[in-house]
Amino acid sequence: MARKVDPGRVARMRERILAEAAEVFAMRGFEGASVADVARAAEVSPATVFYYFGDKATLFRSLFEQDIPKAEALVARYADADDAVRAIVDVVESLAKDATDPRAPALLIELLRRTGRDPELLDVVRRSASVIHEGLTTLIERGLESGQIDASLDARETASWLQSVVDAAYLNARPGHCPAPALRRTVLRYLAPENRGGP
Repeated sequence: MARKVDPGRVARMRERILAEAAEVFAMRGFEGASVADVARAAEVSPATVFYYFGDKATLFRSLFEQDIPKAEALVARYADADDAVRAIVDVVESLAKDATDPRAPALLIELLRRTGRDPELLDVVRRSASVIHEGLTTLIERGLESGQIDASLDARETASWLQSVVDAAYLNARPGHCPAPALRRTVLRYLAPENRGGP
């Protein structure tokens, strides 16, 4: 009789390997890291890493595939928010939360390097960004309709701009520095109707 697979155990092992992979890729870069390095950090055999992820490119890609369900959950959480501007600020702050992680800038640089060489990774990034873009666009449209947001703004362009601001928070991340207050000020002032100004 075939052995039953325990989904919980599989999920925990994948999470453990991915946590160590993030550390190794941030420290050594994609090219400098090996599956053996990740296996050693996770205290498993290289065969175990290959079993769960297939190859190094898939392992690296899996770090960012985790962002898709997180993005979907984040957008769903604010889908029915009454205060569109408050929801937008919360979404932006949530997206930038991991910028305080000291590994974040290095992983972002490796991601930018790899997307030109790995079409599947590029697709993962686009899917995640699209979920956030659609969610922000919907909230901005709601804010425009209610008069909370400057009527001269285009919803889709504004959503793209907000995503760029979040990206900048990662590119300019410093350990121990939280970008949330600056992001909040920037977003509120940008969205505010011209005759009002942000807080």
